[in-house]
Amino acid sequence: MAADLVTATKELHRGFTEAEILTLTPEDRVLIISDFHMGNGGRSDDLIKNQELVQDILEKYYLPQNWYLVLNGDIEELQRYSYNQIRSYWKKLYEIFDAFYQKKRLFKILGNHDDELILVKQYPFPLLGSLRIETPVIPVYVFHGHQSSKVYTNYNHIVRASLRYFLKPLGIRNKSSGRSPRHRFTVEKRAYDYARNNGLIAVIGHTHRPLFESLGRFDYIKFEIERLCREYPLASGEDRKRIADEVLFLRIELAKLKRSERRNSIKESLYGDELPVPCLFNSGSAIGKKGINAIELDSNTISLVYWFTEGRGKKFVHRGSYNIDILEGTEQRRSVINTDRLDYIKAKIELLG
Repeated sequence: MAADLVTATKELHRGFTEAEILTLTPEDRVLIISDFHMGNGGRSDDLIKNQELVQDILEKYYLPQNWYLVLNGDIEELQRYSYNQIRSYWKKLYEIFDAFYQKKRLFKILGNHDDELILVKQYPFPLLGSLRIETPVIPVYVFHGHQSSKVYTNYNHIVRASLRYFLKPLGIRNKSSGRSPRHRFTVEKRAYDYARNNGLIAVIGHTHRPLFESLGRFDYIKFEIERLCREYPLASGEDRKRIADEVLFLRIELAKLKRSERRNSIKESLYGDELPVPCLFNSGSAIGKKGINAIELDSNTISLVYWFTEGRGKKFVHRGSYNIDILEGTEQRRSVINTDRLDYIKAKIELLG
């Protein structure tokens, strides 16, 4: 285990020092999104259910506003489909990628499900192992996340064979090993430790679990309940009732998360008994059942956003605690789940790291 940790740390450091560099100006904005798992358009293609949502937000929101697009790994599902199959079905999405590329606004990072793209001779976009975004405040290290796992650095060919020749014929959708609580914890903990020890922000994908300031939804809810309980004695009237209702909703959601997670994954924490150092972020994935998570970044702030189609979003977004923006001319909706200033995050990393 110690040898694995040393190897993983070296791999993460190599990725950081050799990364492509994007230097942000005050006008620049960056979308970081991952894990499309594009297939052949069939019933086991993971992106099918969010096809219109993904295409709309990229083509009608981020592209016209001149955002940088960072595709942080596992965009093509090459462990189950050939590149030609994927390219044939997802022509429209590749056209959108190309529109970003023509504006010099595309960065494509490899993941463990699409690393074979380096063998595709006619692939139209440069392929990166990682990206370093230099903000005026703090470096942001973007990588898929599998680099910290021995399984995916040494045995990815075995994983690929099992997916292509066993799971795909059975029609089983992608169940990323990142969803294994033990594997997910290892990946996130190593990325968290590297970012904390080096005084930077890390943004990963791979585990399909959105993280903001090193907190997943489970931990975030616990902190949020504590904050609301502190506000409750000072509130009155409608505010007091609002806080009581919100705590009730959060307790119900917490109970659901407990049932859906293995107990050991809930007990494990990225930061042990210490205060959380807000250095790790995860953009989630584009294949959620009810929407898409992504990270938005500019020279001063970082945000976790949630996109969904009207009538399909997660219930907690509709309770009134979040503003919902409408993408004009579509049924797509955007909500900022969390946002914070980079200077505040840097201060916490320096004081708590």
